[in-house]
Amino acid sequence: MSHLRRVFLTLLFIVPAWVAAQEAHSHGAPEKLGETSFPTSCRPTVQRQFDRGVALLHSFAYDAAENAFRDVAEQDPRCAMAHWGMAIAYFHQLWDPPIVPTTISIAQKEIQRAQQIGAGSERERQFIQALGLMYQDAATVPYRTRALNYEHAMSDLASENRKDVEAQVFYALALLANASPADKTHAKQKQAADLLEPLDRAYPQHPGIPHYLIHAYDNAELASRGLPAARAYSHIASSAPHALHMPSHIFTRLGLWEDSITSNLAARDAAHQQGDTGEELHAVDYLMYAYLQSGRDKEAAQILQQLKSMPTLNEGDVKIAYASTEIPVRYAVERGQWADAAGIVPPTGAALHVVAIAVWARGLGLARTGRAAEARTEVERLHQIEAQLRTSGNDYWAIQVGILTREVLAWSAQADRKPEEAAALLRAAADEEDAIEKLPVTPGPIVPAREQLGYLLLEQKQPGLAQKEFETVLVSSPGRRGALQGAAHAAELSRQK
Repeated sequence: MSHLRRVFLTLLFIVPAWVAAQEAHSHGAPEKLGETSFPTSCRPTVQRQFDRGVALLHSFAYDAAENAFRDVAEQDPRCAMAHWGMAIAYFHQLWDPPIVPTTISIAQKEIQRAQQIGAGSERERQFIQALGLMYQDAATVPYRTRALNYEHAMSDLASENRKDVEAQVFYALALLANASPADKTHAKQKQAADLLEPLDRAYPQHPGIPHYLIHAYDNAELASRGLPAARAYSHIASSAPHALHMPSHIFTRLGLWEDSITSNLAARDAAHQQGDTGEELHAVDYLMYAYLQSGRDKEAAQILQQLKSMPTLNEGDVKIAYASTEIPVRYAVERGQWADAAGIVPPTGAALHVVAIAVWARGLGLARTGRAAEARTEVERLHQIEAQLRTSGNDYWAIQVGILTREVLAWSAQADRKPEEAAALLRAAADEEDAIEKLPVTPGPIVPAREQLGYLLLEQKQPGLAQKEFETVLVSSPGRRGALQGAAHAAELSRQK
């Protein structure tokens, strides 16, 4: 394998948006995606466009990345790595789901085409072979098994190409993709960060490095270490809506609400201009959360009105369905508008765990307005959804739905004047929720179970115990408005008592 040069190409193309990327006559602002260098054996004339595709991948602009690699393939039909690029654009490693079932056959054809053309170097062969493991026997081999196979192959590639930046960065991403939400030691996140931190100092304009550092540090234990990456990423790849949004993952963890608002306003506007509805709504979900935590209810209400005025949304797209369902639920539940929560209508055609959010909101609203018997109908629906998720092998979301179910049951028990049962149910929900990490699709639970427990204990006239629960929430979720207000109320009641 030839020695890899540390040559970085600044990816500046005069374009107004992804869809106009190849229009030479455009006179829009320069496209800024950061600096990447992924040497290949393809024609030198396509190297710049190939590097652009890699930069787009690192900012999760998957559709644009696929188009970039397709353009490379058209210019150089013997470029096997162009087909690797198109295949990996269907592998959304940190999204849910990481591979949309309907795209598997398309990706398989691309990776097979790459194998048929033949790699121009051993390094390229390893990239192609590793990705092939993700799509091999996809109909019969579980995703988790294939993902671990891919991670191990990328580990070998990274080990054999220690000076290859892209090998290290893609391996770090594979580690993050396989990090277990149940691992509160964050072992794989730390392993990925150990790979990326030295590279961040050596290659400060690479878009993937700060992006994946943010994901590695997107937890209560490590969030403060993610601030430098959060401050840098949006400037490195300011043309990518996802790069404008990602810093808010760290800002949310640290309670930096104004920073989160600024980040997501920019991401929302950029995504809207580029016609990326999924990314737009993802940013708006985080924006709604930040508005509510900072007490900017007027702006939060405006978001709700803007969502209602949007054209019919594709609820089959999990990213779109999740955010569009969660935003109105968050607005009603965070503000204690229980009648509004009880009136939420679950989406049709959405993924089961998305439907569960709306069912939970209805159940919670019914229970909090004293309609416990009606709330139990929603509990039954949640039980059914949990069972379906477990049958399909989606254990993460099954656990989350189980937590939601216990929350509705707890408030129903409180409405039925069974305080001990209510407290036990909510405490069990809180303990289970604290034991598992959230996924990047959400800024966090609508209302943490432990925060709900605090308010339940206030209703049960136990302010001392309630204050301890609120303080625990604020350790893991600094600046949460509900927990701050609950703690202040509990402290006042304790003084009076």
